[in-house]
Amino acid sequence: SDEYQPNEIDRQPMRSPTAMNGAFTPVTLWNGQFGAAGPNVGTEANWTAGTPIAVNYLGYLGLETQAIAGLTVHRMAPDAAFFDALPGYVPLFDAAFPDFAEDERYTVETAGLAIAAYERTIMGYEAPFQQWLRGQHSAMTESQKNGAMVFFGAAQCGTCHNGPGLTDGGFHALGMPDMPGIETLDAGEQNYGLSGADLALGRGGFTGQEGDKHAFKTPQLYNLKDSRFYGHGGTFYTLAEVIQYKVDGEPAKAEAEDYLSHDFEPLELTAQQQHDLLDFLQDGLHDPHLDRYVPNSVLSGNCFPNSDPQSSVDLGCEPG
Repeated sequence: SDEYQPNEIDRQPMRSPTAMNGAFTPVTLWNGQFGAAGPNVGTEANWTAGTPIAVNYLGYLGLETQAIAGLTVHRMAPDAAFFDALPGYVPLFDAAFPDFAEDERYTVETAGLAIAAYERTIMGYEAPFQQWLRGQHSAMTESQKNGAMVFFGAAQCGTCHNGPGLTDGGFHALGMPDMPGIETLDAGEQNYGLSGADLALGRGGFTGQEGDKHAFKTPQLYNLKDSRFYGHGGTFYTLAEVIQYKVDGEPAKAEAEDYLSHDFEPLELTAQQQHDLLDFLQDGLHDPHLDRYVPNSVLSGNCFPNSDPQSSVDLGCEPG
């Protein structure tokens, strides 16, 4: 539309990782650029002043850093007019941030901290596999149990997918395709300060290290079946496709071939093993009760999850 300038439109260069289980990893985004701890210790030279990456200098972990940076990047930073229009937030900020001076209490930083605090609560913990780990051995079907054996055995998934969120928090090059058109994107706030070419290099585009090129963060695995896209480029549409990609062990991205993880190699799985692995990933790791994280209402009076009048119309819900 002629009504919008190109820099006013949010163009996604990658598929957004899930918000689930973010509390278990110290850095965020597919390249891990946000967060001042963990693997980002020693990367300070890449926290470029004047870009969203410089928010790392506040010293927070990834969830906090990304939330603070994202509010500005996506033009959602609260200002005095926001709090004037929604005064109900003022006592909540007072209660949450009593150690902040009053003139520093209603800011992008505190809003980002509040968002991150909420995100830290979003965890899957009622999936059949988790119930099985707690001793409810009938929680998983035989197929899912067999799939778990494949996951941690023949398929070698557990090498990188381990820990409470089934992610090692590390970065690995598997040669998965980028989102089409990513290379045409200029550096800017919408891309969190990196060009499309840098983003296509994954961790290497942030660190500048040769060995990090084309490596992307290991995703967590709970509630994958709720997603419509998989991979950092969103180029897989079913979990079965992802499994087949891993079984074939052939990189789709030619330029990543010299950087592939030594764990990415063809797998010898039978059709039954693939079936059971898919069952484990789709349903054995699915928490069916995530509606516990949906608020009953928001202070604006609009509908969740988008707090604006037009979204209430689009969602077909009644504000209030």
